[in-house]
Amino acid sequence: MLNYLDLFAGAGGLSEGFIQAGYTPIAHVEMDKAACNTLKTRAAYHWLRSENKLEIYNQYLNGEISREMFYASVPEGILASVLNYEISEDSLPEIFEQIDTLLEGKLLDLIVGGPPCQAYSLVGRARSESGMVGDQRNYLYKLYARFLQRYRPNYFVFENVVGLLSAKEEDESYHFDNMRALFRECGYSTEYRVLNASDYGVLQNRKRVILIGKLGEAAGFYPEISHVKRGNITVSELLDDLPSIKAGEGTNTPVETGDYTGSYLYSAAIKAYNHEPVTLHVARPHIQQDLTIYKLVVEAWNKNHSRLSYLDLPVKLRTHHNITSFLDRFKVVAGDLPCSQTVVAHISRDGHYYIHPDINQNRSLTPREAARLQTFPDNYYFESTKEEPGRTAAFRQIGNAVPVRLAYSVANALRRQVEDARNQEIKNERNK
Repeated sequence: MLNYLDLFAGAGGLSEGFIQAGYTPIAHVEMDKAACNTLKTRAAYHWLRSENKLEIYNQYLNGEISREMFYASVPEGILASVLNYEISEDSLPEIFEQIDTLLEGKLLDLIVGGPPCQAYSLVGRARSESGMVGDQRNYLYKLYARFLQRYRPNYFVFENVVGLLSAKEEDESYHFDNMRALFRECGYSTEYRVLNASDYGVLQNRKRVILIGKLGEAAGFYPEISHVKRGNITVSELLDDLPSIKAGEGTNTPVETGDYTGSYLYSAAIKAYNHEPVTLHVARPHIQQDLTIYKLVVEAWNKNHSRLSYLDLPVKLRTHHNITSFLDRFKVVAGDLPCSQTVVAHISRDGHYYIHPDINQNRSLTPREAARLQTFPDNYYFESTKEEPGRTAAFRQIGNAVPVRLAYSVANALRRQVEDARNQEIKNERNK
């Protein structure tokens, strides 16, 4: 079984795609406590599923047992694979020690992951007085390289936002060029593509840089990642079987979905069976002013497919002082289009950019609906902490994640090459 190490793991979108493609995680390294809880819960789910004990998972989701009792139902080593660390020079020795223990002498086939993208993002740079120049998050790739130097996997997959390609150092050199040069010093050839998730079974326009590294001098090794044909599927099919709720309604615990006669949710591995229960289908409460705006936004779209500018709103509804930028701050997730706008972490702050297309529900998206846009399976549960309530924590994790089916497409396309490299290693070892 091919294995991998997941760095800057977040809530596990990238990892889940690799698991769906048949890889096995050795460890996930993540600094955020809520995301680590999510990773532990998902690791427990996969183990319980392999042991035909999913009734324990369902008991947990239904609130019949505590998280502590739930975690106690799986082997300690399953949960120990989630390492809650901020990756830094100070933490590297301890992280390495724990990964070495988890490897149990095995070679590592693959490293995947991408550092936090805020310092590279175009929006983040636009809002920063310094343009994010000198921000320490720009240099996390150097720590990523330390893992390559220590474990020497045959391949690695590095994911980040498109803004990475234009982000500059203080000396005006490009971070991406310097990054690739460092990876080359570590012994890796690299190739990259800008992939749009909408081409790979995701109903969302979301472009990402996917850089793949191969140990040794090589060229032309980037796998052919086949596009996924979706036919006439629209965003409405993603949402239609979920219970209809209004602002402030819903529940974090499982609720049964409605009748589903389509194919997309199955082909995208979001839904396992008809009427499958979902969690975290709970809507934000909204003040009356926002609800009034939401209706106007949806009405404008339904009438002539027009996006309502903030300046188009009645004066009495315009309470923001900024009327020169971000004029599309209220936006419907159009159900009759094949793709939604990009889901980002800002969804944890408010839902104005993610208004539900059903005017009768008149609300923003729930975490479960956002998770479906990111192609997380319906049985994926997003955890929280005492410091951060469930809905907010879930939104943040979902918005920061790699769409699962994009990750799956990359993992599946690369699989043969990783297998061949593994087999060659075995052959070389036997011939010694």
